[in-house]
Amino acid sequence: MNIEVNYKNKKRYKTAKYPIRQPLIIVWLIWLLSKIVLVGKPHKVEKINMEGLKPPYMILSNHMHFIDFELCAMGTFPHRVNNVVSIDGYYRRPWLMELIGAICTRKFTMDLHLIKSIKKVLKRGDILCMYPEARYSPCGVESYIPDSVGMLVKRNKVPVVAVLHRGNYLHTPFWNYRKKRKVPLHTTMTQILTAEEIESLSVDEINARIREALTYNEYKYQKESGILIKELFRAEGLHKVLYQCPHCHTESKMASEGCEIFCTECGKRWTLNEDGTLSANAGETEFAHVPDWFAWEREQVKAQVLSGEYSFEDEVEIYSMPRCWRFEKLGSGKLCHDPENGFVIEGEYNGEKYRVHRAPMQTNSLHVEYDYCYIKPFDCVDISTENDSFYCYPKKQNVITKLAFATEAIFELHNSEKRRRTAVR
Repeated sequence: MNIEVNYKNKKRYKTAKYPIRQPLIIVWLIWLLSKIVLVGKPHKVEKINMEGLKPPYMILSNHMHFIDFELCAMGTFPHRVNNVVSIDGYYRRPWLMELIGAICTRKFTMDLHLIKSIKKVLKRGDILCMYPEARYSPCGVESYIPDSVGMLVKRNKVPVVAVLHRGNYLHTPFWNYRKKRKVPLHTTMTQILTAEEIESLSVDEINARIREALTYNEYKYQKESGILIKELFRAEGLHKVLYQCPHCHTESKMASEGCEIFCTECGKRWTLNEDGTLSANAGETEFAHVPDWFAWEREQVKAQVLSGEYSFEDEVEIYSMPRCWRFEKLGSGKLCHDPENGFVIEGEYNGEKYRVHRAPMQTNSLHVEYDYCYIKPFDCVDISTENDSFYCYPKKQNVITKLAFATEAIFELHNSEKRRRTAVR
């Protein structure tokens, strides 16, 4: 049972509103500002199979960093574009986001009005841009894309363009966005589905084509392109995604400094080389490829979920975002996560207790933030309901990547059981 936070009659921001149609002057201003932002950054926007394609159409893009928006703007100019944006993107600037035609939503919630807004944009004859992974890539490889994306495409029956950004993650990795690297940026825009194909294909076939088009691996791309990252800080922060030692299997004891990542429990160290490969400073190199280490961690968590060993509980510092102009400091609370109950947040604010419960099937993925810039520069998770968002800072260190793995594993477990029950009927 959910017990809402008592904000003493303060109104929440209304996300269920239709976006305006971008004024043409805004289209030109966004293009100009994007050009300015990209000055000094080698970049290329390449269009494939888009000859003669005009709006309306949908853009589905992978997500590396904020610069993705500028590159998309370069590729869609001079057409109007409405972007789906998470509510934290509205922080202190809802008027600006509304002016540019953004569509506000809360991550990993059932937002029925979002579907209506998307339909309205496409009926107006404009471009709808969304990032179906709904997060920055934590390790330079694709994340979970829900089946609902294919259903959305099938419902709207307009062409689909897949946008793949390459180099953006290498330039500004999610786990160390404060220090930029000298890496060229290459964006491809490819029409992957025509309106006629959408009419004839099943939702499963549409989803398969979308997932294939949005498959990427930044470290493989770096190696194949001969990109060398020579900055001496290139491994700093990498322990946030590679949190489990493959040598002693201890969790949350990894650290990083300069070009090295190391385990503070057993002392083993690895170097992140200029070409993006890993090598052990001594002994066996368990994983020479960062995404392979990341995938191994995911499997470890999945095994814990399936065996019933997984659960999480910790005291957390909680902030919420019912509106866009400020975060509410809710103080200390408790965060619990397990396969049976999903997420439970409990605390007290304004003299009244509150409880937030998100069942396993309500949360197919988890929004994590490393060194979150809007509140305080530490790691947190964002758990949203349909009308509020809770940013929880655990006391335990280096645990949020595992929480993200567990969320997806638990959702898949329950989703598989649901499919089996449906098949039996």
